[in-house]
Amino acid sequence: MQVRKRKGSSPSRRIGFDGPLAPKTARALISRCSYVGAAFHKLKPADYGLIPPSSPRPNKSVCDDHRPLLKAEAEALLEEGIRRGMVSKFEPDSVPKYIWAVDEHGEVYEAKTKPPRETAYHGYRLGEDDAFRVQVRRAWRAR
Repeated sequence: MQVRKRKGSSPSRRIGFDGPLAPKTARALISRCSYVGAAFHKLKPADYGLIPPSSPRPNKSVCDDHRPLLKAEAEALLEEGIRRGMVSKFEPDSVPKYIWAVDEHGEVYEAKTKPPRETAYHGYRLGEDDAFRVQVRRAWRAR
């Protein structure tokens, strides 16, 4: 399945911090945020327990088009993204709309939710045609 090309760039799709979050802030976010995945971003259901097991949509990016991504790894990437401050700006008592992370293979992932109420994230791999992945990799290495 081909990863879709992004159209435009949302103003909220920006890394909101110049470095890692304060440890207390990071711990509070990690305790509130969870990774649940979404069937429409999966080619392989792996260990997510999704209903339907996988249901990729042609207009959605998928997280596992290069390799299976187990839930524990996705959760660890989400937490590490928070610790490193790889999140969009967010209001107090809310959560960031976006969290970014880079895996050990250099692949860039974006997790997304609908703040302020929703704290469950789903994610996808950013395709080679998404210029934002270069910024995410650069910031990830710097932190």
